[in-house]
Amino acid sequence: MVGIKEVAKRAGVSIGTVSNVVNRPHVVATATRNRVLSVIQELGYVRDESARQLRAGRSRIMALLVLDLGNPFFVDVARGAEEAAHAQGINIITCNSGQRVETEASYLAMLAEQRVRGVLLSPVDTAGDAMQAFRRSGIPYVFVDRKVPADEASSVSVDDVAGGALAARHLLETGHRHIGFVNGPTILTQCRDRDAGVRSVLTGSGAQLSGVEAIGLDVASGRDAGARLLGMSPRPTAVFCANDLLALGVLQAMVGAGVRVPDEMAIVGYDDIEFAGAAAVPLTSVRQPAFRLGRTAAEQLLAETEENPAPHREEVFTPELVVRESTRVRR
Repeated sequence: MVGIKEVAKRAGVSIGTVSNVVNRPHVVATATRNRVLSVIQELGYVRDESARQLRAGRSRIMALLVLDLGNPFFVDVARGAEEAAHAQGINIITCNSGQRVETEASYLAMLAEQRVRGVLLSPVDTAGDAMQAFRRSGIPYVFVDRKVPADEASSVSVDDVAGGALAARHLLETGHRHIGFVNGPTILTQCRDRDAGVRSVLTGSGAQLSGVEAIGLDVASGRDAGARLLGMSPRPTAVFCANDLLALGVLQAMVGAGVRVPDEMAIVGYDDIEFAGAAAVPLTSVRQPAFRLGRTAAEQLLAETEENPAPHREEVFTPELVVRESTRVRR
C-alpha cells in the first residue's frame, strides 16, 4: 500500500501538508492542494482510517446487528439508523445474524475485536454467552426492537403485547370466533409478547385459539404454517401472523388451496412492510414505525458515546392497526 510518506515525497511537500489536504483541505493553498491531490490520484493513496481512529481514540464506525435482512422491516430500521449516523459523520456497517445464535456470536466477537464506536442490537438471545461476553468488552450498545430495563441498557421498541391485542380484538370485532395464531420461534421476545397480547384478549371471550409455531419468520415458513391451518378440523376462520412475511406465506397457501380471503379466511400480519399493502389481497397489519425505531436508537447510541455520555433510556412506541381487504367485515 502507498503511504503518506510516498505522497509527500512525490509532491515535494511535508507529511503534514498531505495530512492537511486529506483532512483539512481548506487550510492549504490551492496550487499546493491540487498538486497533492494529483499525486494521490496517480499513486492510488487511501487514508489509513483505522490508524487515524486509533490515534484519535474513537472509531467513526457503528454497527447494526439484525435478525434478518431478508425482512423489509429491518431494511427500514437500517435506513433510519443510517440517517441519524450520517448526520453526525458516522458510518454504519450492517450485520445479519439470520436468526442464528452461532452467527450472532461470531459477529459480536468480531465487532468487539474491531472496537467499533457502538452497536445497535436486535439479538436472537439477550442472555446467551455471546451477549454476556460482548457486555464485558465495554463497547456501548442499544437494543432495537427489543425492550430491556433501562438499568441494563438503552432500548427502543414497540409495545408488542399491545400489538398482539390489537390484532386479536380486530378479529373478534369482525365476527370471528375461531382464530389461528401463527407465531415465530418463541426464543424471540417479540414473538412471546405478541402471543401474550393475543391471549390477553381472547381469554374469557368465548373464542377458540389454535396456535401454530413456524420454523422461521419468512414466507416459506408462512406457507408451511398455512398448510397446517388448512389441515385443521374445524378450520379457523381467521389467522393472525407474528409478522407480514408469515402472513404473505399463509396468503399464498390459502390462494393455492382455493380458500377465499377474507370470506373463508381472514388474515392479519405484523410490521406493515410495503409488500403488505401490495399483496394480491392487501393485508391488514399491525404497523411498527421501523424507520423511527432505527433513527431513535442510533441517536441514543451516539449520545451514549460522547465524552459526557447520556444516561440509558427506554423508549417504547405504540403500534397501529392498518385495516385492509384481508379482514373485510364478514357478510
